[in-house]
Amino acid sequence: MPKDVQPRPCSIADTLEVVGERWSLLAVRELFHGVHRFDGIARNTGASRDILAARLRKLEAAGVIRRKLYSEHPPRYEYHLTQAGRELGDVLLALAKWGDRHLNADDPPVRWHHSCGELLDPVVVCATCGRPAREGAHSPVGRGAR
Repeated sequence: MPKDVQPRPCSIADTLEVVGERWSLLAVRELFHGVHRFDGIARNTGASRDILAARLRKLEAAGVIRRKLYSEHPPRYEYHLTQAGRELGDVLLALAKWGDRHLNADDPPVRWHHSCGELLDPVVVCATCGRPAREGAHSPVGRGAR
């Protein structure tokens, strides 16, 4: 990268360094669906074993998942979401909503229900006024603002 290029400091860019690759988010999706073993995650994502192993190591190093030994001979592990990983659920639901609306409008492949029993329509809202975030977002402030 040329010396005069200074990418904007941004938590979005930092987050994408951890989870911005297809197989990483699909592995997290599988953990949300209750699939915790490597073979099941590989089968349901379609990721090759070597790529999936690398992504799981990266997610573990970043504190998104943790391994839990379930067999000593041979050593085998299950993968579980940490609190940080569980918080990615909102991101996955937002991605699914966007995909349902813009890529699969005629037939969404999965419909999520909320614990209240109704179809889930995830919306990011301001914690103060309750309005949708996209309606009131302004230019950022802080070290990444230019």
